[in-house]
Order: sequence, then C-alpha cells, then structure tokens
Amino acid sequence: MGTHSLKRIAAFAVIASAFAAAAAPRQPNVLIIVVDDMGFSDLGCFGGEIETPALDALAADGLRFTQCYNTARCWPTRSALMTGYYPQQTRSDPVRGPFPQWVRTLPRWLAPAGYACYHSGKWHVNGAPKPVADGGFDRSYILHDHDRHFNPKNHALDDKPLPPVGPGTNYYTTAAITDHALRCLEEHAAQRPARPFFAYVAYTAPHFPLHAPEDDIAPFRARYAAGWEAVRAARHARMTRMGIVSCALSAPESAVGPPYHFPDALMALGPGEVNRPLPWDSLTAPQRAFQSQKMAVHAAMIHRVDREVGRILGQVRRMGAWDDTLILFLSDNGASAEIMVRGDGHDPDAPMGSAASYLCLGPGWSTVANTPLRRHKTWVHEGGTSTPLIAHWPAGIADRNALRRDICHVIDFVPTVLDLAGVTPDLPPGAPPFPGVSLVPAFAKDGALARGPLYFSHEDNRALRDGDHKIVSAKRDGGGWELYDLAADRCEQRNLAAEHPGRVAELADRWAALDAQFRRDADPPQPKQ
Repeated sequence: MGTHSLKRIAAFAVIASAFAAAAAPRQPNVLIIVVDDMGFSDLGCFGGEIETPALDALAADGLRFTQCYNTARCWPTRSALMTGYYPQQTRSDPVRGPFPQWVRTLPRWLAPAGYACYHSGKWHVNGAPKPVADGGFDRSYILHDHDRHFNPKNHALDDKPLPPVGPGTNYYTTAAITDHALRCLEEHAAQRPARPFFAYVAYTAPHFPLHAPEDDIAPFRARYAAGWEAVRAARHARMTRMGIVSCALSAPESAVGPPYHFPDALMALGPGEVNRPLPWDSLTAPQRAFQSQKMAVHAAMIHRVDREVGRILGQVRRMGAWDDTLILFLSDNGASAEIMVRGDGHDPDAPMGSAASYLCLGPGWSTVANTPLRRHKTWVHEGGTSTPLIAHWPAGIADRNALRRDICHVIDFVPTVLDLAGVTPDLPPGAPPFPGVSLVPAFAKDGALARGPLYFSHEDNRALRDGDHKIVSAKRDGGGWELYDLAADRCEQRNLAAEHPGRVAELADRWAALDAQFRRDADPPQPKQ
C-alpha cells in the first residue's frame, strides 16, 4: 500500500473519530450543593420569607422536587449521598464503623470515566474519613469542626491538617467553603478544560451554633418580632399558593422539645431560652426578644449561603459550563429542635450570633423552618426527612420553573450521576444492587419514576413509605406504628392505623424485612473455613 493511501486512511480515521466524538453524548458536569439543618420552607422558592435570589433563580430555570427525602440526620444522609446505599447497609447508622469492603464512594466510580472530582466543606462520611485518600477526590477542603463558624480548630486541605484559625481574621465557614470550591473550579478551567467535573460543596450552615457576621444579621434583626405562629402561617399560605403543598398546617406539638435534654445548657443560655414551641403570646418579653434574634441569625446564615452559592454559579458561567452542568441543591435533614452548648461555651453577654455565643434554633423556630410538616431532625416524620431539592441543567432539563412530585431520596443521587456519566457499575463482590433509582426520567416528565418502598431508621425512629402510604413510629411516643395517607395528609395529622390494621401489618413486615436485609449487607455471613 502506498504512502498516499496510508495518509488517506489516516485522514479518514481522524474524520471518523471526530464524527464519533460529536455524536457521542457529552458527559455533564455535576455540582451537588448540600446545606446542613435547613428546613423545608426556608428558601424563598419553597415559600420562605428569607431572601434567596440565587437559589430562587436556579429553581425558576429548573425543577423543584416537592417529595424528596433524606435520612433525618447529617452523617447518614452524607453517607447515602456518597455511596448510593442506605446508611444501614454501609455501617453508617446506627453502627458507625468502617465501610464494608464492597463500598465505593461516587468519585471512585466517576474518576475512571474521566471526571475530575472536588470536595469543599463538611465530610462526615463514616467509614471513609479522608476525602482524597479514601473518597477518591482530586482536591478537598474538609471542615471537621462543627462547633464554630468563625474560628475552626480542626480542618484539612487535601487530607493534611491545617493550623487552627484564631480570632481577628475574616474567616467564616460559608465563605471559606466557597473560596475553596472556586479555586478548584478555576484550576479545572485552566488545567483540565476538556474533562467533566464533579464538585461536591457541603456547607455547614445553618447548623448550630447560630453564627453570622453582624452585617449579615442586621437586615433580619426586626423581621421576626411577630413570632413563630405568624411566620409559620404566612409560609404555609405562600407554599399553598405555589403548589408546594396542599395539606393543612400541622398542629404545633407543644409537648415535643429537643430530642436530647441538656439541662445545664438550658441554664447557661439564660432566661430567654425556651425548649418547647409554646404559644408566642405566652412568652415573656425577654423570651420573645431572645427568640426573634435567634431566628434572625438563622435567616442571615441562609441568606449568606445563597450569596455564596451565587459566587459558585457565576464561576460555572465564566467557565462556559453553565448549560452542561447538572446542579442539585438540597438539605441533609430537616431543621433541628436541638438545644445544647458545645465548643467554646456560651457567653450570655456576647452579641447573639457572634463567635462567643452558642445558640441553637430550638423547637419553636424549627417548627417554622419545617412548615407545614411535622417534627424535626432525628425524627423520621416528614419534618425530619423532607428536603427541598432543586435540579437545574439547561442542556438536559427542558421544563422551567416546574414542580416534580416524584418520590425520591438521597440514595438516588449516585444512580442518577452514574446514569448521566455513562457509567454502568460493575459492582464489587458482595455488593448488593443500588437501592435507589435514576432521577433522569423525572427530569423529563412529572410522575415518571417507578420505585419500591422507601425505608427510614434513625435512633429507634422508624418509617416506610410505599406509594402514598407511610407508617412511622417514634421511640419517645412508645414505638407504635402510625399510618398516614400522604396524598391527602402530607402533614401527618390523621393517623389511620386503627382503621387499617392489615395495611399497617403489611408495611411493618416490609420494614422489618428491609431492615434485616440491610444489616446483612453491612455484615454478610463469613464463609466457613
């Protein structure tokens, strides 16, 4: 064969390769943003009064999922999000031990498919303590310190410990997490522009302690003087008009306080603190002032998250990656009713929201943040497990400003990302099938997901949702099963268990079978020697 023929064949091969590359579907970039302890109704686009323009714009240009679930607690949710399995399958809840050998975190699947992977913020994934060495990320800024938003004592860059940050700096967790995420994306654009990226940005706000710069708090200082009933009613009215919910407002449970009682902390916080969602007009004037200022700091933290998210979105646009990036925004659990003092303690003379204070949202405002749903973080009622999920992807989601009522869960994130990345997982020996489903069909059409029951278990709080029926039990209520029809009663106000004992028994048997199977997955029988 002559030289010219060889050159022609080589040229045709190059052209064919180019056509093949053009015809192949492009792997989208993926940006997952998680906030900590934010309530179902805190965002403006989910009915809240807190200004969140960046996230509202994201929702207006994409989808809002109204029935997405987490696990009711931070570390189980993050483990499920990173592995694609229920935390009970990976020794993440209730036992916190090393992952079974078959577990792979999401970057371990994505890196061989060509993705560069970046992490910034909270990790808290039990069993994979180091995001780079064990989690498969290329770069990571990990914030281990969950007790300070101003002066962290325990954080690391690419798995290597960093020195503590002392007072007098401009450090604030929400900004620092964003700064690192921006550096990763800027580096990606400069050094790896041809590769898709996976960025996992995990904010610690608005988790306690309630800390925010005074300039962020000031616009909210007078906003919550009307009290929690008025704010909650206004949120519910907006959510109903927006179509987010159609249920009646759940009744405040004045006898239900924090999930853990710390009497010394309650004493240290002073006479302004109350550990029950009591009627606002029954509080003393100092209590009303104290409580309204706590909610002002919570609102400031969420507003600041929105501003920082806006910075990240701006970088994605500058990279020319906007159309080809799937963005998922969610909360790791419902708002928290906890009241405690940890870290450096609480100085009652310090300005509320400053580094020397240690405040928690508490059950009064947590009830508001989770409007209109029942209960809080750690409970597996709807208030503890419902997350406001936003999905945005111009190249892959045609609908704009649309609601999705498909039932979904954080276990679905790994199957979704692998589906879009074109990764068919070759599961390691001993690995069970992923329990979740890809959300891609729901990106195209409401009601497109077909799935089996969803399982919940945390601290002896149990639930199972099968279609619109949900059984739920709480240890502090005696552990008996309640039954709700969530199509008519998302706020879990009418217990149908006495009317349908057969359905309760059927769902309870399913829960027990799943629970037993998941624990076998975590600790499979060892072969006989």
